[in-house]
Order: sequence, then structure tokens, then C-alpha cells
Amino acid sequence: MKGRIWTRALAPAVMGLSAAVPAWAQAQPEDTATAPDLAALIGCERETADFLALTRTLQDPLRAVALGWRPLPQRNLFLSEYALVAPIRVFGHETRHVALSADNIVAVLDLPDPRPLARELDLETLIDTPQKAMFGRELRSDERIDPVSGATRVESVILNVTNVDSHPGQTLAGCSYSIESNTETPDSPTE
Repeated sequence: MKGRIWTRALAPAVMGLSAAVPAWAQAQPEDTATAPDLAALIGCERETADFLALTRTLQDPLRAVALGWRPLPQRNLFLSEYALVAPIRVFGHETRHVALSADNIVAVLDLPDPRPLARELDLETLIDTPQKAMFGRELRSDERIDPVSGATRVESVILNVTNVDSHPGQTLAGCSYSIESNTETPDSPTE
């Protein structure tokens, strides 16, 4: 089950089915938090709420600039990329380049091969071909019941490392914060 969950969450996040903020993120209350701990977010050391606060902040380009993020030209249709004023250190590497997709935040590292970092982080292999390498591991999965609707939702935090054609000679490494909702409620009839 865990492999299925991280595979389902990682593939769209890294390959990018949508760079837009997911619907579940838009429904959250507005957050006034300022500079997030990017290294901790990228390293999967924070909660989904912290990631959602960041995505809401980045919806306003002026707020992103106020945090020291400079939007970069979009090389990948599914990634929003930013240059940081100050470098951050993640997974033993320094970078000033980060990218976001629907539920993923990654550091763009100047590593031509993602495999050594994936081994160092003890990640599972999803794809490993000469052209494409994708690795990940689910770190947390919490099931919660919404007190109002009774629907169950699963929050998953998945560490991932990959390469993409739009960034030759670079590795994308970071975290996917996903929420899946079960539309059935405890009172729903089952077939």
C-alpha cells in the first residue's frame, strides 16, 4: 500500500499534472506566516499545513518577492521556479534554486545523476532508465476524519529525487505533501 501511495503522489507531482495550487489547498484559511523554513519543507520535516501556507503566499507574486524569491523563466510547463536571495542547504548540497508543482517542493541541485543521492537517502526506485530516474519513500501517512463531513482524508509526506528533461545535468530533490480525500462518509451505503 505504501509503495502505491508514494508512487501515485510522486509521479504527478514531479512530472507535473498541474502547477496550480490543488483545490484542497485553496480551501484552507489564509495564513499570514512569513519566511518559511525552506530546507525543512524540502527535507520533509514540516507538515502539510506549512506547505499549504507557502503555496498560498506564492499565489501573490509580490509576497513571493518580499520573501526573497525571484520568479525564473518557466523551463518546464509543470514547475514554477524561483531563485532565492540566500542559498539554502538541503541533503548536503547548497542551492539558490527551488521549484514547486501542485503538491511538491524541490531543490534544483547541480547533480548530473540523481542515483547517488537516492541511494544516500535510502529511497525506493520507481523508474530507472538511462534517460529517466525517479525515486521516493513515504515518510508519513496520517488518516484523519473530518469532524464536519465525516469524510476520511489521508495526508502523505513523501521524499523524492528525480531528473527531468527540462533540467539537464540537474537533480530535483524534495518533498511531496499530498492529501487524498475519501468521498464516502461512514453513513454512505457501500456496494
